[in-house]
Amino acid sequence: MTDTILFDIDGTLVDTNYHHAVAWFRAFRRYDVTVPVWRIHRAIGMGGDRLVSAVAGEHVEAQYGDQVRTAWKEEFDPMLGEVEPFDGARDVLVAVKDLGHRLVLASSGAREHVEHYVEMLGFEKIGDRWISGDDAPATKPDPQLLLVALDGFDDGRAVMIGDSVWDCEAAKRINVPCVALRAGGFGADELKSAGAARVYDSLTELLVFLDDLPLGEVIRPKPVDHR
Repeated sequence: MTDTILFDIDGTLVDTNYHHAVAWFRAFRRYDVTVPVWRIHRAIGMGGDRLVSAVAGEHVEAQYGDQVRTAWKEEFDPMLGEVEPFDGARDVLVAVKDLGHRLVLASSGAREHVEHYVEMLGFEKIGDRWISGDDAPATKPDPQLLLVALDGFDDGRAVMIGDSVWDCEAAKRINVPCVALRAGGFGADELKSAGAARVYDSLTELLVFLDDLPLGEVIRPKPVDHR
């Protein structure tokens, strides 16, 4: 049996959460919508398909949703070259494979951004699968992204490594324990309240405990019979 270690990317492996918050703020301002940056930050880790209504309301989503998402990408793209992996990112990925686990990345982010991070981390040489928000019908906190990432991997258990309450909630819905990092800016108490089994400050701290991660049997929803 092979257990799967499922990593989020933004705010977990690469230091992007505050870049994203600023990019969303600027995107909203293009349409004369002002959302406090702290409120946007609280939603980072949630997919863009949900973020606009979550922080600005359904009326903004209805009127400007797609335009704001396009503007967010235009604002974020120039910052991509500033993004750096967190200390220990590559080390922890290599260590997961050395322990004999399956290594998967699951991000709600845009595919071209995830491709950049995959190359930055040298993931293709060691990892088993990576997916982006473009590969699933719904993004975190909906568990569909995780289910797509785990599709076909039925020979073991799984654990999610993330940095946001949305990672914790998505994992909890399919019985996958979540180990959360504070690197994304969420507090330990709120991560635990959202379902985190453990909370660590950083990837370098996680590395110390990597051989003792909580693992769970994935619960997959049964197909709906429409007959």
